Amino acid sequence: MSEHEKYMKMAVELAKGGTGFVSPNPLVGAVVVKNGRIIGCGYHRKYGELHAERNAFAACTESAEGADLYVTLEPCCHYGKTPPCTEAVIENGIKRVFIGSPDPNPKVAGNGVAILRKHGIEVIEGVLREECDALNDIFFHYITTGTPYVILKYAMTADGKIATHTGASKWITSEESRDHVQHTRKRVSAVMTGIGTVLADDPLLTCRLEDAGVHSRVICDSRLRIPADSRIMKTASSVPTYIATVSDDAEKKEVLENLGAVIIKTPSADGKVDLEYLMKQLASEYRIDSILLEGGAELACSALEAGIVNKLQVYIAPKIFGGATARSAVGGIGVDYPDKAFMLSDPVISTIGSDILIEYSVGGE
Repeated sequence: MSEHEKYMKMAVELAKGGTGFVSPNPLVGAVVVKNGRIIGCGYHRKYGELHAERNAFAACTESAEGADLYVTLEPCCHYGKTPPCTEAVIENGIKRVFIGSPDPNPKVAGNGVAILRKHGIEVIEGVLREECDALNDIFFHYITTGTPYVILKYAMTADGKIATHTGASKWITSEESRDHVQHTRKRVSAVMTGIGTVLADDPLLTCRLEDAGVHSRVICDSRLRIPADSRIMKTASSVPTYIATVSDDAEKKEVLENLGAVIIKTPSADGKVDLEYLMKQLASEYRIDSILLEGGAELACSALEAGIVNKLQVYIAPKIFGGATARSAVGGIGVDYPDKAFMLSDPVISTIGSDILIEYSVGGE
């Protein structure tokens, strides 16, 4: 690993410190190096606060004039919650800037690099780009499509069952796997499930990790059946809660809104919530850039059919339930022929406790 890669690796690790707090902004880390010494480090800590570059300059132990800056994402060049980072780079007299990922935000998209070069600063792009890109799959999708990045997660046995024939499902996977899910919850803006899961399990759908921040919950509830005394509704005044429906029941809507929920009325998709419409609303109206979908088999099928799923997380336990009527992970009617299957690509396989986790990108040949 070269010196440049070493410093960028440090910036990548710093950037991860903003996980769960910067949405819908990207994760960014920065390291300032002068005469072979690190004189300042920083990362984007929280949405609305200073960006990584400015935090790194604020932490410098001496003047950054003539120093190198390593930053995981192209510095911004527009005014938002904070002033442009390009201004800070120029004002601090940085000599060279090493960048990991280009910023696809149309407000930046190469303009940050152009401004720096215009001011005589040498810019080297693409340092550890693959690792830097991996930090911001959510941001890149959100900023280019205007819809949330959706991760569909389910746990199943080695024979593909998510419950026994009696409907029992706790617990399929190990404690380590369940902890891993909490880390994914921390990373996303919202956890989404269907009303069937709410009625069956009465979940809370919050992240149990310490210092996880506050994340939103989205419930697909076509007929507004969610009980007012459910754990979700009891906490709706303190945890942002969105209930998507096609119902016109004004009385139930008022009850839920008075408890703190936001009701999103969508067009009807065969009597169900229109998931494509919902994704656009969540992104544009509520700045939700990412969703962990933990619904049951029917919602999983609907999400795949609607084309809203970007990533699949499959936890596989070393167990067999058996049973012709035991539920599998994806419900619905299913495809008619093998060549109509929902295609997956780029598998990444890891071991968590006694379980196996397979992560796929959705789509591909």
